Amino acid sequence: MDIQRFRQLNEQAKRLADEIGNLLIEVFHYLALFVIGASIVWSAVVAYGGMMLQGHATIGDILLLFIYLELGAMVGIYFKTNLMPVRCLIYIAITALARLLIADIQAHHQADMGILLVSGGILLLALSTVIIRKPSDDT
Repeated sequence: MDIQRFRQLNEQAKRLADEIGNLLIEVFHYLALFVIGASIVWSAVVAYGGMMLQGHATIGDILLLFIYLELGAMVGIYFKTNLMPVRCLIYIAITALARLLIADIQAHHQADMGILLVSGGILLLALSTVIIRKPSDDT
């Protein structure tokens, strides 16, 4: 009888530990999402404030705001679905590369291999969004 009772107590302790562990993970998950979301908002506000102080916004500045927008959307999607929206990451990468390309062209005013490589990266990322959107044949 003592061994049976010990096994029951052991199972109850395991279930309790699992529930507490799952609760702590969920609390950390939500806390981290709120911190990331607040950091995105803070960074976007600071960037926008810098544009206001300059009195104008460049195309690079506007693309930076789009990056913040996509990051915020990604956090929102992850918050609601607990799924990492890979397409959002690809859109952010495309926007970041476009921003880099525009800044490089504005600074150097000449075509070089870097422009071709960045353009190729944008093309590969754009093609990957098409591949990701297609449903697989085994579903």
